[in-house]
Amino acid sequence: MPNQSEIREVNQIIARARIAQNEFENSGSQEKYDNAAQAVGWAIMEPKRNKELAELAVSTTGLGNVNDKITKNYRKTLGLLRDISDVKTYGIIDENIDRGITKIARAIGVIGAVVPSTNPIATPANNIINSLKCGNAIVISPSPKGIIGCERLIHYIHLEFEKIGLNKDLVQMIPAPGTKVKTQQMLEETDLVIVTGSQNNVRRAYTSGTPAIGVGAGNVTVIIDETADLKDAAEKIAASKTFDNATSCSSENSIIILDEVYDNFIKELSLVGCATLPNLMENNIIERLWKKGQLNREAIAQDADKLINALNLDDQVPEGTKFIGIETNGIGANYPLSGEKLSRVISIYRAKDFSDSVLTAKKMLMHYGAGHSIGIHTNDKLRATKLGMTLPTCRVIVNQPHCFATGGSFNNGMPFSLSMGCGSWGGNSIDENLHWKHFLNVTKIVNEIPNEEPLLEDIFDEYWSKAGK
Repeated sequence: MPNQSEIREVNQIIARARIAQNEFENSGSQEKYDNAAQAVGWAIMEPKRNKELAELAVSTTGLGNVNDKITKNYRKTLGLLRDISDVKTYGIIDENIDRGITKIARAIGVIGAVVPSTNPIATPANNIINSLKCGNAIVISPSPKGIIGCERLIHYIHLEFEKIGLNKDLVQMIPAPGTKVKTQQMLEETDLVIVTGSQNNVRRAYTSGTPAIGVGAGNVTVIIDETADLKDAAEKIAASKTFDNATSCSSENSIIILDEVYDNFIKELSLVGCATLPNLMENNIIERLWKKGQLNREAIAQDADKLINALNLDDQVPEGTKFIGIETNGIGANYPLSGEKLSRVISIYRAKDFSDSVLTAKKMLMHYGAGHSIGIHTNDKLRATKLGMTLPTCRVIVNQPHCFATGGSFNNGMPFSLSMGCGSWGGNSIDENLHWKHFLNVTKIVNEIPNEEPLLEDIFDEYWSKAGK
């Protein structure tokens, strides 16, 4: 039987959130919603707080890198605040006189959000900002290892709320200890649930009876073709792969290099700190990167020196190695290197030509990470289009460091987010980056307009000319 005291505890939190949300919406204005979102932004971006939160995230989860988390907290939040700065989320947001449609933004209510240990500060902050921007309250369910960091983040948010007179119950979290019972109750009793991280949690959300937005698993593959700027591609892959010790679902997990440039690109990778190991070492790496079928905690999301030690490579890679490449060719359940590795390890595949690389990439996506994204370094724009037309992916990232580009960047048009919808391919209800639109209901006022009923021939003339009546 479920623990009734845990259920009551969660119900009390949600009840307080509903009271606060009703007050927030009933006295709402665009200015009020914007101020609330900015208060959360400053709570995480203020330099001393950001540093403390980043240090807490690494020390409590054992994942990632402090300096990179500081950067992630800052840039992801700044980018999101830029994206939503001029967005209308209160009152009339669109009026189309010709169509007779007036759109009114309406809050959803109380949002429930499950967030991962890989991004225990940036992801909840992103969800909280989007929720408040749209007039909602939110309850966070952090991963067990992310509880302390989430508590501190919410503490700073509440300090900012005091400055502008907002009810602290607008932002709450499921208190320690985190349990499946508590999370399940939150999933069932809130008005919308957002789930980033564990695919088990995503499935639980979709079966909770509450409208849910879950995001899919990453397993990014990047193609290097014969037209690519090899030096530029190597530098971007190195920057992306090593950022925050590869905690991002958008970090490159595999690269497919065309035969024509294979040797030259391996050389370029070596110049940016990649030690490429031959295929004959594949089993040695697998044995150390996985323990009893699970990724080795001593290797995942660790600095390079710790990873190298965990893989027993201290005497086998050059000094200054930043990440490990391992040559391989297998794809599927029996080939662990073809899946997500959450570490500074990247699998390297060889392709005869571009068509061969597309087939390999498709096998990879169908094995793990379908719908998420794929990258290509090329000077042939048609090849990116080819990938978008044929592969089960929602994003094709062209000539960019993948983990920076996928979730929004200041030099591309993707919305800033830490949660990537993967469409039907990834078992998700959305195929875009999670952003403010997903935290809003829109009511339509429908007015009568002049009749626009077409004649039958207006619709079928072209078809009849080909097929007959």
